[in-house]
Amino acid sequence: MSLPLSIVMAQINPIVGDLQGNMDKIIAICKNNQHADLIVFPELCLPGYPLEDLVTKPSFVAACQKAAYDLAIALKDLNCAALIGSPWDGKITEEKILPYNAALLLHEGEIKAIRYKHDLPNEGVFDEKRTFTAGELPEPIPFKGHNLGVMVCQDMWDTHVTAYLKSHGADCLISLNASPYNLGKHAQRMKLAKARVSETGLPLFYINQIGGQDEIVFDGGSFTLDKNGTLLAQFPFFEDCIASDFKQDIPDRNALDYDALKMGLRDYTQKNGFSGVLLGLSGGIDSALVAVLAVDALGADQVQCVMMPSRFTAQDSLDDAEKLAQNLGVPLQNIPITPALMAFENTLPDLEGLAHENIQSRIRGNILMALSNSSGKMLLTTGNKSEMACGYATIYGDMNGGFNPIKDVYKTRVFELCTWRNTIGDTPIIPENIIIKPPSAELRENQKDQDSLPPYDVLDDILEQLIEGEKSVDDICGASGHDRDLVIRISKMLNRAEYKRYQSAPGTKITTRAFGRDRRYPMTNKYSNFL
Repeated sequence: MSLPLSIVMAQINPIVGDLQGNMDKIIAICKNNQHADLIVFPELCLPGYPLEDLVTKPSFVAACQKAAYDLAIALKDLNCAALIGSPWDGKITEEKILPYNAALLLHEGEIKAIRYKHDLPNEGVFDEKRTFTAGELPEPIPFKGHNLGVMVCQDMWDTHVTAYLKSHGADCLISLNASPYNLGKHAQRMKLAKARVSETGLPLFYINQIGGQDEIVFDGGSFTLDKNGTLLAQFPFFEDCIASDFKQDIPDRNALDYDALKMGLRDYTQKNGFSGVLLGLSGGIDSALVAVLAVDALGADQVQCVMMPSRFTAQDSLDDAEKLAQNLGVPLQNIPITPALMAFENTLPDLEGLAHENIQSRIRGNILMALSNSSGKMLLTTGNKSEMACGYATIYGDMNGGFNPIKDVYKTRVFELCTWRNTIGDTPIIPENIIIKPPSAELRENQKDQDSLPPYDVLDDILEQLIEGEKSVDDICGASGHDRDLVIRISKMLNRAEYKRYQSAPGTKITTRAFGRDRRYPMTNKYSNFL
């Protein structure tokens, strides 16, 4: 009878394209865990994930393969083997060579086995049928008297790959993943994993990466199930973890969403080499959440805030912004926009209404971009998902910026996350007045958001059904009882704002349907779902 395998799972944060850096990380982990028989790493950990069209570049795939051979040699004298992910030679399709998404077993200085991802996802943020070749059903990998049933990510989501591995003698299932976060995703993974264990009677090791990559964030949450489906190990979320056995409770919704937003912002800033971030602090709730996220993600020394009042700015907005900056320990620069606004009013004496409001936003956007240019700090934009959905944002104004941490956060969730964040620590960080006062853009006298928009709880319910649910107006009105004319108005606003979203900053995805890679609608579009 074969001795039990000692398996360590390495939940890590690779950087796309950083072959040497990712190699160094893998080597260090293997050297520190030489007692193990096998160290399992996430999907495509060698080049990072997702690779998008980078993986269609033959020279890049060749560099990945060379790095894999170099890595095998670097691990030659270690007792442990490493199971890693890398692109590998593929088939010629329409005059292109599309590589495989491969799992490689490295041991004794060699690549002992290669298995290819069989099921390629092609929905939401995934576009793998465009960039990879699907592999044949994988055979188990013989290793130290065991037969490893190695799968790559999507291969676990249906029955046929695990059934094939079981029928060909696998005695355990190992799933390498780069599975992005959205609320409820961990429960979905666990349900599927337990189903595969129940069907095969085999234990399952599920390893997932962490980290932010552009608009996607990976949450980790790796786990191990025994052959009865009992949870043996639950890894933390949004943290590096190298272990064989780790027990953690599942955090609540607010903690998971907040940690996802924090990691997405931190990794986008640091992986792209920015010296820090800056943002306009208005005294409102959206910029307050972004400021707190930025400090939590990067530290107060990496965050600069700017207040840009006009004659429409309320005193309590000035006071609230100053108090928040003090609580966070960040500098708050005050730059009034009145002189610049007067210059525009003199140049365009008939400027009024929406055009007058938008000029103020664009003045602020120009000031912030100038400060970003002079400081090297990345400008954060602060529009929430409700505003981005309805076009309640000024292109080349408050939409200016390199990254939007709350782009996928509905306004009602902004309130919830701010209230939750105030429960962390000894004293609330966000002034209570910011949370309870009616939201306002403060671009005209006595302006309130709900002069133009319905109450946010109503708006967000309608938007969620239109965006995440893809429901028709009739379906929304029938199921929720919303006023038909209101639903039609919101649907029109959603459709009309598509051109703005095409020009908006990227932002971390936390819902099942984020604007951008998840939801891609034509800008020129005459279809109406209420006809």
